[in-house]
Amino acid sequence: MTFHPITLADREAITAFTLGTPYSNCDFAFANMCSWRFLYDSEFAIEDGFLFIRFYIEEKGARRLSYMMPIGHGDLPEAIRKLDENNHVNGFGHPLLLLGITPSARQELEAACPDEFAYMADRDYFDYIYLREDLLTLRGKKLQSKRNHANRFRKEYAYSYLPLTAETAPCCMELERTWMRANATDDNAGALTNERRSMAFALRHFDELGLIGGALIIDGHIAAFTYGSPINADTFGVHVEKADTNYEGIFSVINQEFVAHIPEAYTYINREEDLGLPGLRRAKLSYNPAVLLEKFGAVKRR
Repeated sequence: MTFHPITLADREAITAFTLGTPYSNCDFAFANMCSWRFLYDSEFAIEDGFLFIRFYIEEKGARRLSYMMPIGHGDLPEAIRKLDENNHVNGFGHPLLLLGITPSARQELEAACPDEFAYMADRDYFDYIYLREDLLTLRGKKLQSKRNHANRFRKEYAYSYLPLTAETAPCCMELERTWMRANATDDNAGALTNERRSMAFALRHFDELGLIGGALIIDGHIAAFTYGSPINADTFGVHVEKADTNYEGIFSVINQEFVAHIPEAYTYINREEDLGLPGLRRAKLSYNPAVLLEKFGAVKRR
């Protein structure tokens, strides 16, 4: 099996598999794979009707090779065997590790390879998935505070919503620079620098990545922006959302406006993980997710 670096030119080949899968975790969004490749050295292979993804993570100060669940139709036990062989050659002596394994993928993996894997859940990497209709209407008692914030914002500020294009998307980096100066600390500077690098790549290659985005314009300036891409046929992933917090309620409005402008075909909105950050966790829970999508690491037993 020969793996190749994931590049912009591989979008059609990879999404031919991912858009048809039932898996709705954000890890399978092509835009994520490609714009974060600089950090994870993500690679892919297509063989015997399966898409294989591998990448590298940091574990105890060393690199560890990891794989995603194979996507395709065919002999899944054989596909896992091939990954095990690849890992034996390239995996630095570690057992085969599959990451981003959702409950449905776990069931498939167990059916294909009974009792061959041990599973470990990591709450920090669970995906927050919402009903599009809930984010659009903000109906119900649980979302009343979000409605109040959005209504207050609309009364206080004159704004317009601008769909992002390949020409306008790079303009968002000015707000990103302002946001980073206000939020960077000694503890998070490295993570924010990586996010900024991923974002700059995505905004420069907006169309090639298949992104959809939008911005709120106040007094001629971008006050908030967001963008994302399809994960599968019914789930849309929101990859980035930034706003000037001097405008109270702006996050509620950019979220609502963006959902109103993406294609109606998407029933679910995946707003990705909270990475164990307490403030981000509170914010994502406050939108009342329809699904908190568990994701496991699966380690092959020796």
